Amino acid sequence: MMAILGLARSIVAYVGIGAFAAFSGVTWAPATAHEVRPAYLELKQQADDIFDVLFKTPMQGELRLALSVSISGVSQALTPVLSRVANDAMIQTWTLQAPGSLAGRDVRVVGLDRTLSDALLRIEYLDGQAWTQRLTPASPGATIPAAATGFSVAWTYGGLGVEHILTGFDHLLFVLGLCLLSRGLRQLFFAVTAFTMAHSVTLAAATLGLVHVPQRAVEAVIALSIVFVAAEIIHARHGKAGLAARAPWLAAFAFGLLHGFGFAGALSEVGLPQGYIPTALFFFNLGVEAGQMAFVAAVLAASAVLRRLWRPIPAWARVAPPYLIGSLAMFWVIQRVSQF
Repeated sequence: MMAILGLARSIVAYVGIGAFAAFSGVTWAPATAHEVRPAYLELKQQADDIFDVLFKTPMQGELRLALSVSISGVSQALTPVLSRVANDAMIQTWTLQAPGSLAGRDVRVVGLDRTLSDALLRIEYLDGQAWTQRLTPASPGATIPAAATGFSVAWTYGGLGVEHILTGFDHLLFVLGLCLLSRGLRQLFFAVTAFTMAHSVTLAAATLGLVHVPQRAVEAVIALSIVFVAAEIIHARHGKAGLAARAPWLAAFAFGLLHGFGFAGALSEVGLPQGYIPTALFFFNLGVEAGQMAFVAAVLAASAVLRRLWRPIPAWARVAPPYLIGSLAMFWVIQRVSQF
C-alpha cells in the first residue's frame, strides 16, 4: 500500500510540473517527441509516361516546410496540384507526364538542404517493381536507376530506422529509464532484449495490418509509460523497489509492445515498397536496434565518465534525472491527451 501511495505522489508531482509547463506558456526542448519527421514523395506509374505524384510535407501547426519537387528532363503537369491537410502534414497530388523513361533522371526535393528533415522518395512502376531512396539535407537529390534493388531498399529503410529511434525522444527517454532502473549490465541486457522482442512483434503486426490501434492514444500511453518508469526509479533510489525495479525486463516487455505501435506509426507514414516488404520491415527494425544500442552504449560511457570525475555522487544527483525524465514525459501526456 505504501508503495502504491508513493507511486501516486510521484505521478501527482509530475502532473503538477507538466501542467505548469503546458498551460503557462513554458516551452521545453524538445516540445514534442518527434519534431523531425520525414517528407514523402511518391511517383506511381499509371501508363507508359504518366505518373500520379503524391508529395507529403510535415507541418507544425499551420506552418509547413517550404519544399517543392524538381525532376530533370522534359515533363509537364497534366492536372492542377490539389492540396489537403491530414495527420499534421500537407498532402499534394497531381498527375505528371514524363515522356521516355525515368531511368537516368534526377529527382530533387528543393529546399530540403535548408531543413533538418529527410525525405523518402519512392517510384512504383506498372509491373509492380519499385525503387526507394532516402534523401537528406546533405543529399537532397538522387538519380533514378534502371531497376530497383534489394540493397537500395535495405539501405534506405535501415537508415530510416536509425533516424527514427535517434529522433524519437520519447523512445530514448524510456530506454534511458531502463538504464537507470537496471542494476548491473546483466539486468540491463535482459531489459533491453525484452524491449526489443516486444516492439519487434507489434511493429510487424501493425505495419502488416494485422492489428489496428489509434495512434494518438498510443503516443499518450507511451509518454505515460515513461512516467511510470521514472517513478519506479525514484522509489528504488529511496529503498522501496517495486516489481519493475526488481525485474526491469517485465516493464520493458509490457511497454515495449506499446512502443512497437509507435514505431509502426512512423513507418506507416512512408509505407513499404511492394515486392520488398520483408526486406524493408526487417532492415527498418534492424536500424531501430542499431540506433538503440548506440544510445545505450553512449549512456553507459557517459555514466562511467561521471563516476570517475564526480566522487562521491551527491544524493540529489541520483534522483534529479528521473524527476526530469518524469516531468518531461508528463508534459507529453498532457499535450497528447489535449489533442484527442
